Amino acid sequence: MDRSWMSKPRRQSAYKDGVDQFLSFAFRDLPHDSKIFCPCKNCQNRVTQNRDEVETHLKCDGILQGYTTWIHHGEKYDSSPSFAFAHVPNDTTSLPTSGVPRTAVVQDGHGRLDDMQGLLQAAFVVTPDGYESLPSVSEAELDDFQHEFPDVENNLTEDEPPAYEDGASKEQDIYASILKDAQTRLYNGCEQFSKLSFIVNLYHLKFLHGWTQESFTSLLGVLSAALPPEANLPKNYYEAKKIIRGLGLDYKKIHACPKDCMLFQGDRANQESCHVCGSSRWEEEEKNGPAAQSKRKKKPAKVLRYFPLIPRIQRLFATDKTSDDMRWHDEGRTKDGKLRHPADGEAWKDFDRRYPDFAVDARNVRLGLASDGFNPFRNLSSKHSTWPVMLIPYNLPPWICMKQTSLILSMIIPGPDSPGNDIDVYLQPLIDELLQLWGGVETFDASSQKKFSLRAMLLWTLNDFPALAYLYGWSTGGKYACPSCGIYTKSYSLKKSKKCCFMGHRRWLPQGHAFRRQKRQFDGEEETEIAPQTMSGTSVLTMLQGRVFVLGKKVNVQKKVSTESKGENNTKQKGNDQGHKRKRTRKKKSDGNHGKTKKQPEDWLKKKSIFFMLPYWEHHKLRHNLDVMHIEKNVCDNLVATLLDIEYKTKDGLNARLDLVEIGIRQNLHPVVDDDGKRTLPDAPFTMSREKKEMLFSIIHNIRTPDGYASNLSRCFKMGECKFSGLKSHDNHVLLQDLFPAALRSCYPSKDVMKIVVELANFFKKLCSKVLDVADLDKLQEDIVMTLCNMEKIFLPSFFTVMVHLMVHLVEEVKLGGPVHYRWMYPLERFFVRLKALVKNKAHPEGSIAEGYRIDECMTFCSRFLQGTTRFTRPARNPDPPEKFKDIYLFESAGEPIGKATTVGQLDNQLLVQAHRYILRHCDELEDFRKEFVNEERSKLHPSTILTHSAIEKLMNDQFADWLEQKVLLNDGPSITEKFRALAAKPSKCGVRYSGYIINGFRFHTMSREAARKTQNSGVVNIADDGVNYYGRLSDIIELSYRDYKVVLFRCDWYDVHHRAGIRQDEFGFTLVNFNRKIHTGERLEHDPFVFSSQVQQVFYVEDPKAKGWNVVVRVTPRDLFDMGGEQSSDEAD
Repeated sequence: MDRSWMSKPRRQSAYKDGVDQFLSFAFRDLPHDSKIFCPCKNCQNRVTQNRDEVETHLKCDGILQGYTTWIHHGEKYDSSPSFAFAHVPNDTTSLPTSGVPRTAVVQDGHGRLDDMQGLLQAAFVVTPDGYESLPSVSEAELDDFQHEFPDVENNLTEDEPPAYEDGASKEQDIYASILKDAQTRLYNGCEQFSKLSFIVNLYHLKFLHGWTQESFTSLLGVLSAALPPEANLPKNYYEAKKIIRGLGLDYKKIHACPKDCMLFQGDRANQESCHVCGSSRWEEEEKNGPAAQSKRKKKPAKVLRYFPLIPRIQRLFATDKTSDDMRWHDEGRTKDGKLRHPADGEAWKDFDRRYPDFAVDARNVRLGLASDGFNPFRNLSSKHSTWPVMLIPYNLPPWICMKQTSLILSMIIPGPDSPGNDIDVYLQPLIDELLQLWGGVETFDASSQKKFSLRAMLLWTLNDFPALAYLYGWSTGGKYACPSCGIYTKSYSLKKSKKCCFMGHRRWLPQGHAFRRQKRQFDGEEETEIAPQTMSGTSVLTMLQGRVFVLGKKVNVQKKVSTESKGENNTKQKGNDQGHKRKRTRKKKSDGNHGKTKKQPEDWLKKKSIFFMLPYWEHHKLRHNLDVMHIEKNVCDNLVATLLDIEYKTKDGLNARLDLVEIGIRQNLHPVVDDDGKRTLPDAPFTMSREKKEMLFSIIHNIRTPDGYASNLSRCFKMGECKFSGLKSHDNHVLLQDLFPAALRSCYPSKDVMKIVVELANFFKKLCSKVLDVADLDKLQEDIVMTLCNMEKIFLPSFFTVMVHLMVHLVEEVKLGGPVHYRWMYPLERFFVRLKALVKNKAHPEGSIAEGYRIDECMTFCSRFLQGTTRFTRPARNPDPPEKFKDIYLFESAGEPIGKATTVGQLDNQLLVQAHRYILRHCDELEDFRKEFVNEERSKLHPSTILTHSAIEKLMNDQFADWLEQKVLLNDGPSITEKFRALAAKPSKCGVRYSGYIINGFRFHTMSREAARKTQNSGVVNIADDGVNYYGRLSDIIELSYRDYKVVLFRCDWYDVHHRAGIRQDEFGFTLVNFNRKIHTGERLEHDPFVFSSQVQQVFYVEDPKAKGWNVVVRVTPRDLFDMGGEQSSDEAD
């Protein structure tokens, strides 16, 4: 239908005919006396009028410009949104339409490339077949917004929405409103922003830089005063938020029983009380009285905020920016047998074999679930516990998968108490959606421009140890605390220490191993058992047969209550609970017939996990992951606290020694009673003297690590007291793997203990690798079993908590699940910190988090379509250089300079000769010229004369540069490229000097730059072609110019690696270099102090206090690079 009449003057007959045409269309199926929304410029489809009034308004005031699709009057969308901008009076210019290529949009260099069309198509799922669907925006998103956020102005309320007959009309109205903003210029003459793009960009800056609501409102006021009036910007933060939230996805509020028995949803949505415990779903307000309570809106006792999963997964396929990444696990992954991704693990492969119909489509989603509790008030209260549940889409590539931008918040379980085993009640909405996704949900794929049946499955869970018990249902305390060994867990009850110890690691040794026959060195018994198999889902279900569980927190009542006074006692009990403590009743001694029933192994199953409702969950080979982060932290705490004998943390003490007496092992460590009756504890192999403790603390206190490698550990180790405190999980990570072994080697209590520390460090270092070879994992498992057995011979039984025992299962889980950095809690814990920061209203922490996350999720999605710096495009900590520089810089030496560049007008001649000589000798493309030069020199000599290697080296150093220059000048053939000519012409005498340089994921500083810093970034190692590692420290960074090309060279202080006086390896495998033995210092012309910036890797050095000048070498690997087999992928900025 022709719409051209809408832009014509109202006096023309064409406009009047168009109005009649519109009225005929709008009232075609309605009675004559009906009312419709008036689309005039004043009413703007907000006020309903009859036919005569609408006709008068349209002919007098004119029709709303931009309202070309009459969605409020029965017309449906039939194509993608057109981005021709709406007519603005006195403005004849227009921005390029969506049909113009992105590269042609900006002609004068001042425009932007924000893809608003792609944003709306992805947000509202506009397919080639027309308008598909829209995220539901229900009233739950507001839900007493003013009540939950009192810092918002009280007079700010939403406009009264029109009465819609169905949700589709409401969704179309939101789409039309946002589409209008996208098609309207910000103001007359603005060619860079539409109203929508300006607000999105402005709100994105607030989101990216953490502006407060007050500062954002103030900025809007300044911009409104500076821009023309027709810009019509939002007046404050709340109005801007209302516009932005239309692009986001909604969340649901589901009332819950205050005792975690049930959710008020589905058939029970209208119940007033819990059908399990009878508790009311509403808070009781006794202070105000029933009259005041009846006037106010009822307030639910507990509210679960649930973020629907299906629309969030569908949005991943709504744009080709993420749709392609969702197939990476199948199409982009290198399949060479090594473990780089969960798809390389046996659990993923076993699922594919069991369900081939699911595996056939790479777009089907594999999800991981994680949850943990945190205190939203930080340090203000220790009682409140909020539990977010996160989902991880494992289809994505490694450099995106575990980023905060990829994590999906599924729900926020309210506090103040932890849900415990009742977490299954809150997981029910998620399980319902997972069951729906298992059957398939029709979804539009933007990369193929077709619809497909989207399926999804839950791969596993990852949690810390207490949360694992809640999700699994297996109690992680007591005799059978190991969820992997299950009923076959081998533990001992230590009567004096009053705890369980978990030894028995000899079961994993071969049957004929000598350790199995040794008694006194271990637990006093021979070991005949074999290693247990991990409990399968089928075995768990077998144990659960015939058992019934009722979820919810019950109230303890007196057991013996007479039938006559039952109601009276309940009433009294209720009153007593409110104001007074109950009197403790004296327990009667039980006779043999009424004794306490002995707890059976299957009693460690506290419930049937809700995950067994998923048809595939029983057959998963890996259902619940052990968290390596917390295991490593606990092992490190046990080890360091025991060696340093930290009070209340050490696993040694009088009770621990008395346990040895009780078991009857290791008589040499039993307490000794002197004549006065005083007990003394003999020194154990792990006992350190005061002198050694002070030396250890001094080494750790003085360690300087590379930038971003670790926190400042010197603040955690107190020198005078020889104590440590305040270590975070990542501090334990670097301490156990690198720093503690390097420091302990100079002051270890015994060689056996030192070997164990080194073995544990090597175990976790290999286990946490980003790429693992399956063939190496069997050897790694043998090593950790031997390490645990040796630990049983040295440390006391109280040392072996369940977290120490869990190390024996980690290798098996790596085989099943792939590298551990996909299955540990580090990224989740960092995300929880971000959620804590969203708490603005401490009276409603969960509501604050939900509203804040909803906007953050929306802006993360919108930022994919924005130009400039976003969460996806902002530079990483150690960024790669721009692509345009890589062709200019030779030998892959392009990087990112740090600090101010210093131009050197005249470089030292000797420095230039050494640098140029190194470049010519290490340029692979000049190999033919070098051979030709040597052959010419040989031809000048007598045939019987043999050129030795040293003679050739001297000729190359002295004459090759001049020979090459003459050779290239006299040769004009096509074989001489511009690069050859530039190298032969020798470098310019002017250069540039830097004090820092970022390359290959490493951040390097010169020694002079780091002199006043607490970090150490000057350590380098150059691995030569013959395998020799040359260690040194960076002294200078020089950029040389060869005509149109550049080369960045590192000048280093190199240390002697050819003689034992300069380098050695100790008995524990540490490499030490002597800083007093330098080579190639550059003082003489024949020295070779330079290397290309791309040739070195980073190390740092730990000083050995026992040998002056000697330093331990510690290797560093870049954390933001992934080895994908043939190419390395850089980590996405987040």
